[in-house]
Amino acid sequence: MCMKPKPGEKVVPVRCRPASYPCPTCGQRGHRKRHLDRYVRSIAYGAVVWLHVFYAAYTARCDCCKTFRSCPPDICPKADYDNLVRQAVLNRILDDGMNAERTRKAMKRDFLLDLSTGFLYDCLEWGLHRLNESQQRRLALEHFSGYLNIDELHLGDYTLLLATDPLADRVVGYRLVKINDQAHMRCFVRTLQYWGFEPKVVVTDGSNLYPAVIQEVWPTAKHQLCVFHVLQDVTNKVLEGVRRLRRQQARRGNGGRKRRRGRQSQKQKQRAQRRGPTNKEKAKFVYKHRFLIVKRSENLRKKEWDNLVKMFRYLPELRRLWHFCGEVYQLFSTEQVIRLARRRRTLLLKKASYQEVPELVQAMNLLEGTKFDKMVAFLECSQGARVRTNNHVERTNRKLRFDEKVRYKFRSERSLDRFLRLRLHLLAQQGSTAAPPPANTDSSPN
Repeated sequence: MCMKPKPGEKVVPVRCRPASYPCPTCGQRGHRKRHLDRYVRSIAYGAVVWLHVFYAAYTARCDCCKTFRSCPPDICPKADYDNLVRQAVLNRILDDGMNAERTRKAMKRDFLLDLSTGFLYDCLEWGLHRLNESQQRRLALEHFSGYLNIDELHLGDYTLLLATDPLADRVVGYRLVKINDQAHMRCFVRTLQYWGFEPKVVVTDGSNLYPAVIQEVWPTAKHQLCVFHVLQDVTNKVLEGVRRLRRQQARRGNGGRKRRRGRQSQKQKQRAQRRGPTNKEKAKFVYKHRFLIVKRSENLRKKEWDNLVKMFRYLPELRRLWHFCGEVYQLFSTEQVIRLARRRRTLLLKKASYQEVPELVQAMNLLEGTKFDKMVAFLECSQGARVRTNNHVERTNRKLRFDEKVRYKFRSERSLDRFLRLRLHLLAQQGSTAAPPPANTDSSPN
């Protein structure tokens, strides 16, 4: 389609037809054969701007081709729009989180451009060809801290295997697979090894995909299990105990008191207040504030302390669960040595009061010996580099999940891979320009 400006629209001349011009393949200069011109649409806020491109055809002096044409640096050959339009489309898709339809509406509203959906996908291809992934890998390897976070993200029918550097705040590598198994994980990890990454510590969650693969590919690396996922499993068992005690409290009923039908009089309300809450009301209060049992004591506010004391008064058995959570949190404190952590675990498992609660027995089974050594592997590292969690790669996964949710047409492997390469490259650039974290900080929450 031949695009031409209408009367009254702004036209900017762009000249690119010197007497000689280099061949786009080999760079040998050819002689000008004839003059050409065409119109290319550019962008301006609330206005229509055209570029009148003056270019030429050249006779080649090499064996690459017979003739070729010149092209300005900011305009693709045979393109109807310049690179400013393409970059504006990419900014709205990658930075602003817009899908295809919203991007089209935004470009029409802001720049009076009526773009097709196919052109939006062409912009993604254009951005993909401009990537320099090898240079990005060299930078990631040059600033590699020796710590690696690995995790997987499920995107419809595909799974994204992602590796990041938490201390350098960089994306190290990724792989999009159809089957999430050890064979694909091994291929992904060996690719990282082929690129030159030899980590000292690899942080993962409790999935069965990682232990054998990490031991095979990086036998000297320490395998650190994510403390956040471990504590999540333990606190879930504790909350199961809270729910069991709460149900037992609710079954006791109202303590032999029968409530009359109809509205209560003022005297009946005052009499009920003097008697105190019923067992069902106590159980309801415990269920509403059950999170206080697993919340760290140093993070409790005064009102929460008062509610916690009231819960202990209603159900004294909850005090045992609360003390158990406090001792588990001490196991993973950064202000200790690994020998002290193992000693604390041994004393915790020997307490007879905890053995009487079935939910706590299940929680203590999660802290078995060989697995616990992987949980506290961070204590063998230096104080300023104790990475206990894979929160860094989880945050990257959440960003990708949020971006992918609004792009309902990115369901094929090609379109999803194209989007992920562009988005991860942008995240890698943002991480490389960010300031490095202080040396004495921990990337995991307390």
